[in-house]
Amino acid sequence: MSGGVDSSTAAALLKEQGYDVIGISMKLWDYPDDINRFGGCCTLDDINDARRVADKLDIPFYVVNMEDVFSKEVVDYFVSAYLKGETPNPCLKCNQILKFETLLKKAVELEADYLATGHYARIVYNDLSKRYKLLKGVDKDKDQSYFLFTMTQEQMSKIMFPLGSLAKSDVRVHARRFGLKIAEKKESQDICFVSGSQYHDFIAKMTGVYENSGDIVDRDGNLLGKHSGLYKYTIGQRKGIGIAAGKPQYVVDIDAKNNRLVVGSRYDAFSDGLIARDINWISMVSPELQMDVESKIRYRHKGVKSVVKPIGEGRAEVEFFSPECAVTPGQAVVFYKGEEVTGGGWIERRL
Repeated sequence: MSGGVDSSTAAALLKEQGYDVIGISMKLWDYPDDINRFGGCCTLDDINDARRVADKLDIPFYVVNMEDVFSKEVVDYFVSAYLKGETPNPCLKCNQILKFETLLKKAVELEADYLATGHYARIVYNDLSKRYKLLKGVDKDKDQSYFLFTMTQEQMSKIMFPLGSLAKSDVRVHARRFGLKIAEKKESQDICFVSGSQYHDFIAKMTGVYENSGDIVDRDGNLLGKHSGLYKYTIGQRKGIGIAAGKPQYVVDIDAKNNRLVVGSRYDAFSDGLIARDINWISMVSPELQMDVESKIRYRHKGVKSVVKPIGEGRAEVEFFSPECAVTPGQAVVFYKGEEVTGGGWIERRL
């Protein structure tokens, strides 16, 4: 229970359905004094909101301290990824490690049969294949299946998504019906430990590195200017590069090894495919041959028809049917067959 309307309503629905419900909140991030101002959500106020909902529902409520694992597995990952020239996805890492590994283990220790969350996605069991399938949420605008591609069969056997078949508007209706004061609570749009565009300052505070200047070059290596730190840029970025080239320039590569920012035309920002690592196949074992899928290369990406081909060592090559802009190392590529998530991995490089 995060203190938001989704997890609160999920708890209320499960109790209404006759489940014996226990509420758990994660205490994730105790801000150092000099970076308190960067906080987004998951605050003590949110935990108190969750506690009030639990009181309203008359269910037991626990707060689990996960500050150490969150700091190591999410915050440190976030900072180090940017320093390596990648664009991290901390929300996906939080789901993978905090919720469906660490918190699930805690739930089992509390003798819970299932861990339920407020995600907009669905899990179904296929009697023919004897495997669980991960499906998109019914609400297309809220579908969060992209963030769940790392889930394993064992985890899915113990996970429930009560909101997967509901629209967000229906969830708020239920929250009002249950008399929950958080029914109209706004959703956070920021990373939970850093707000908006302040992540540059956050990284500088966490590392003590406020400027690490290097060259801005074109794809032929011609010097165009200077940057003040590669972590301030992401693939496909056009605004704020800081050079006057007479025509729009886009970030097409972040060369962390040589501390160089490579820019080019919008055409240069397109790719024919990518290589992904740490592939997880959900409803199948790793396919031996290539497979037609729809690939999403970021959360709000519409998806592109693709061919995915395993290349060994947990890696895969993805070929797009048509070039895509801003293939970004560090982000996830997730594979779909219609409503089903077949698998996904972490983008290593573009082709």
